Amino acid sequence: MAPRIRYERLPTEAANRASRALDRLSSLEIARLMNREDRRAVAAVGRVTRSIARAVDLIVDALGAGGRLIFVGAGTSGRLGVLEAAECPPTFNTRPGLVQAVMAGGRASVFRSREGAEDDTRDAVRRLRARARAGDVVVGVSASGVTPFVRAALRAARARGCRTVLVACDPSGALRRLADVVITPATGPEVLAGSTRLKAGTATKLVLNTLTTASMARVGKVYGNRMIDLQPRSRKLLVRAALRAARARGCRTVLVACDPSGALRRLADVVITPATGPEVLAGSTRLKAGTATKLVLNTLTTASMARVGKVYGNRMIDLQPRSRKLRARAARLVAEIAGVPRARATVALVQAHGRARLAIVMARHGVGRGAAARLLQRCGGDLRAALRTSSD
Repeated sequence: MAPRIRYERLPTEAANRASRALDRLSSLEIARLMNREDRRAVAAVGRVTRSIARAVDLIVDALGAGGRLIFVGAGTSGRLGVLEAAECPPTFNTRPGLVQAVMAGGRASVFRSREGAEDDTRDAVRRLRARARAGDVVVGVSASGVTPFVRAALRAARARGCRTVLVACDPSGALRRLADVVITPATGPEVLAGSTRLKAGTATKLVLNTLTTASMARVGKVYGNRMIDLQPRSRKLLVRAALRAARARGCRTVLVACDPSGALRRLADVVITPATGPEVLAGSTRLKAGTATKLVLNTLTTASMARVGKVYGNRMIDLQPRSRKLRARAARLVAEIAGVPRARATVALVQAHGRARLAIVMARHGVGRGAAARLLQRCGGDLRAALRTSSD
């Protein structure tokens, strides 16, 4: 039986006091708030550079002895590992399999979320045994630090004689025994409570970028700050062609690019140009430019969803509770917003078939699923209005 995890105690699950009115802010106010919070991710990584350096040393030693680097994660953390592994061959001309990624739920989970896969410890052990061998370095990536898939993978990796690294955003010290090196940037509560694709994801990306770039520089894949083994297979013109095709079909268009010169303004209705400057590794835009792009995309989606009613305060009221962590989060938010005990919130969630927005109305007004659904429909889906309105 899996040990009980107190999700409510995790820093990545806490509510951010600065964003309590997220759903009532303007687009510009949300963008500025998220930018202020995003800076915390960079600062958090700056505080763990010694741990990052120890992990780089492990990786360099392993690669020099014929070992490999394997990232393991679920959800956003897993996707970041997949991206990092995918970027190494074109950037450093690494041989096939030298840098790999294991994603909970398999390849399909990269493109379509399978939240329950993070609880599948048997699959983690099976896949690590099939992939890893003695002398490899396995990097577990888990924003919370408690993802069952990642923990099981790290245990399996150690049993096979691998060195291990854990990247997590819980600085409490409780994770130190889980890996040879533990890297814990303390990013704090997210603007959207529990949405670790935001600051925690950014900090994780920065750490993984540093692990691979520093390791490859140390093993001779870089001359000065140049990629001397890159694979010249660019498809950069595809984006411009896609924008032209979108406009031809009557779509509104937005371009995100890191060229602030103004030459791109005619390419889209809105052009967003964060000026990130030259990369540490010349031309490797997966680094600063990639991070700036991630921040912009995070803000576009988060602000848009908050503005169209997918958020209450700074809570995800339409989350899909398909993992233990998300079921616990859903029960907490129903209890907090409806003002009822956790047990009653859990019952309402079950009766609402996991739909938190509906369960909140049911629990607050003490009505069944049908009455709550009709009330929400009458209020145009607006949860605030439904909570203020009588269910009669």
